[in-house]
Amino acid sequence: FDGWRTGAADDSYYHPFVPPVDGDPRALVSAWRDLPDDKAFAEAMGPQPRICALELAPRQRGMPDYAGALNYAYHLDAAKLANLLSEHAVRRLDVKHVRDHVTSVDLAVNGDVAAVHTRDSGAIAGDLFLDCTGHAALLIGEQFGVPFIDRSDVLFNDRALAVQVPVAPGSPIGSQTTATAHSAGWIWDIALPGRRGVGCVYSSKFASDEEAAATLATYLRATTPGGEAEDLSFRRLTFRSGHRERFWERNCLAVGLSAGFLEPLEASAIVLIELSLEALLENFPATRGSMEAHARRFNERFRYRWDRIVEFLKLHYVPSQRDEPYWRAHRDTASIPPRLAELLEVWRDQPPSLADLPMADEVFPAASYQYVLYGMGFPPPAAGAIQTGAVDAVLGQMRQAEQRGRSLAASLPTNRFYLDALRAERSSDKRMAE
Repeated sequence: FDGWRTGAADDSYYHPFVPPVDGDPRALVSAWRDLPDDKAFAEAMGPQPRICALELAPRQRGMPDYAGALNYAYHLDAAKLANLLSEHAVRRLDVKHVRDHVTSVDLAVNGDVAAVHTRDSGAIAGDLFLDCTGHAALLIGEQFGVPFIDRSDVLFNDRALAVQVPVAPGSPIGSQTTATAHSAGWIWDIALPGRRGVGCVYSSKFASDEEAAATLATYLRATTPGGEAEDLSFRRLTFRSGHRERFWERNCLAVGLSAGFLEPLEASAIVLIELSLEALLENFPATRGSMEAHARRFNERFRYRWDRIVEFLKLHYVPSQRDEPYWRAHRDTASIPPRLAELLEVWRDQPPSLADLPMADEVFPAASYQYVLYGMGFPPPAAGAIQTGAVDAVLGQMRQAEQRGRSLAASLPTNRFYLDALRAERSSDKRMAE
């Protein structure tokens, strides 16, 4: 995260994919606060920021699939992934895949969806329907009228400009997604082997489309060597932050954009799709008679998750010291959810902990709140009644993390080297198979 705290040249922090060193959160913060070298919280808690700063890969060649020296995530071509999943489902799971547009809905006598009519494939009947009709929400919204809860009073962004930026062969590939704050939003920057995916997220209440385009163009000129940023066209996207009041209504479960959408910070929309499907599989109704109970449990669970995600995204803005109107509005108490406002008061005396986020499967655990809160410069609590031994133990783990960081920095390949080697290996395997 660059520029979120003050906008100064050295304003930067990491939200790593690894938890902090083990220990009571109070001991962690106490040990970090007393470090002599004014080290950033994330850098004191683990080696990942060092690896990212050096543009290194999280794994070495020869490691088993999905293993890694550090936790990592994927940047995938969404269309290719969808095709892969479709092929797997059809060939291995005996799924019938119909690609079509829903034109109308038939209801049963009891009010359930009995069938959906499609433009080219006729009627498709079923017992349980997943509404994957995107923002249109043809089943959950249009048919059943489940209200949409607008969260734009908390999260202001409602537009984005996206662009693909070519990169020169052999150029470095960053190891992290970078989110750079600007006067009315932020810019994502995702480094890939052949291009960068860049986008300017903004609020139309605080910046016009033309101003956002100028902001994005300025960013591209500053971060792109040579003339690679010239003559690029921007794709404009509009969205509304919010979600359905209920996600499972009668025999219809909304998944993905039909359930809701929040600005693309921290990839929350993607994880909610996975969590929704996992929850359905774990609690699949065997009969129509049990469906209402499953729906109530699902709705309660996912309303909790959406509310927590809204609060976590808002946390990225509230501690900012930036002085533009957009950022001042984010600090306005009227825009801060009451539960988050209360927690911020509590966190002046103690760090975020499991007591604040008690669910076993929180989307963002207490560690994520610690990384963002202290990365944004929120003042850590003053020294409290923490046993010296607990702090000493944490300091020992911090030293071990520092040593591991040095070892990984000396042994891991660069992201560019690893990904180029991986692609060459896969191309060779494909040629041999042919």
